[in-house]
Amino acid sequence: MTPLHILRVLGLAGLATLFATGCGKSTNQPDSQTSAKSGTKSEYTFALVAKSQSNPVFQAARVGAEDAAAGLSKKLGVKITVLWRTPNEDDAQKQVEYIEQLVLQGADGISVSCSEAETLAPAINRAVDQGVAVMCFDSDAPASKRFCYHGTDDIECGHIIMRELAAVLGPGKHVVAIPGGNQNARNLQNRIKGALDEAANYPNITIRGVYYSKEVPQDAAARIEEVQTANPDIDGWGMIGSWSLFTDALLKWEPGKVKIVAMDALPAELPYLTKGVVQKLYAQQTYRWGERSVELLADKVILGKNPANVMDYSELPPVTKDDVQQYEQNWKKWLRQ
Repeated sequence: MTPLHILRVLGLAGLATLFATGCGKSTNQPDSQTSAKSGTKSEYTFALVAKSQSNPVFQAARVGAEDAAAGLSKKLGVKITVLWRTPNEDDAQKQVEYIEQLVLQGADGISVSCSEAETLAPAINRAVDQGVAVMCFDSDAPASKRFCYHGTDDIECGHIIMRELAAVLGPGKHVVAIPGGNQNARNLQNRIKGALDEAANYPNITIRGVYYSKEVPQDAAARIEEVQTANPDIDGWGMIGSWSLFTDALLKWEPGKVKIVAMDALPAELPYLTKGVVQKLYAQQTYRWGERSVELLADKVILGKNPANVMDYSELPPVTKDDVQQYEQNWKKWLRQ
């Protein structure tokens, strides 16, 4: 081969390399948040950092995550381990500590339900900067570097709760109250905003107030009873959070006297439907929170795929007394009973 032929061959090889590494790059390749070791390991560790151990919605999310990890491990031919790092009660600083510990332990991905978005955002950003894929579920930190959020569309949720309560109350003048839960939780503030915006469409409805309490069932129930006793003209509760229904404290209320539309459809809430104290529940897909978290993290970290939508919203189906038996069976699965 002549020197000219050799140069031509080398030139063609260089062009081939250029196209392989540049122009031919797929738009679905991992970005800066995807682990540099994506697809090269046989074992991966994902973690869920929820708000509180005691809340059944997060217990269901944990089961969903573990089930998804088992299924995807078989499907993808890798071992996926799920770590559960959640404070006993709402504690944003504890969540920060858990995220920092998980980074040091070498976690590949983290899904967090933020008690306080502003407190969690710096910890999320540090984790991402160190190569850990981080997403949010249930309660978002949109100003952080998290790659996506999965859960309820909280503003629309508030609209739904108030719209349905207005329908249940019917014509005439009504006084309504809203339980607020954690005053710093972004998801709850968005639900309250949605509920208040929706209430503006009904001139016959007066909002007496938003009443905050700890997201602890006994505390929340005591707060609602205190407010109801002090304001006997309240004839409707738009429960954007239903912690008070996680106990049987309000089951003694006269069915139908005060109309209630509430979030979630947990086992403890179902008797409220059966008895008629609560008119309708809206079920967050709590098992799906964990299941979807692991799916999204696996796509991101193992397969190098970004979610189709940064805001990955889940449905919010209504539950009435006709659905009680079905949801009882669901919860037996979700809580491994």
